[in-house]
Amino acid sequence: MTQLSNNQLKFLRGKAHSLKPVVMVGANGVTENVLEEINIALNHHELIKIKVRAEEREDKQAMIDHICQQTKAAKVQVIGHNLSIYRKSANPKIILPK
Repeated sequence: MTQLSNNQLKFLRGKAHSLKPVVMVGANGVTENVLEEINIALNHHELIKIKVRAEEREDKQAMIDHICQQTKAAKVQVIGHNLSIYRKSANPKIILPK
């Protein structure tokens, strides 16, 4: 998992603000197909938003932790049911500040 500085997180939160969720995690939870879609989106965009629908806070937090662990992505921000994550791709599109 990528460790980001506070300055980098602030920068990424600003970029993620206008994004729409590209992957939705529903009643079936975090399946292999969902993880595959998240990996494809991360490889293409680097910074994505995911809508995580869960009844309980603990369930939602467990899904978020599982997604970040399996995709090796850094959690940027969680607002309500929306999760923003970042993972640097082979061809970086986002230049992070120091």
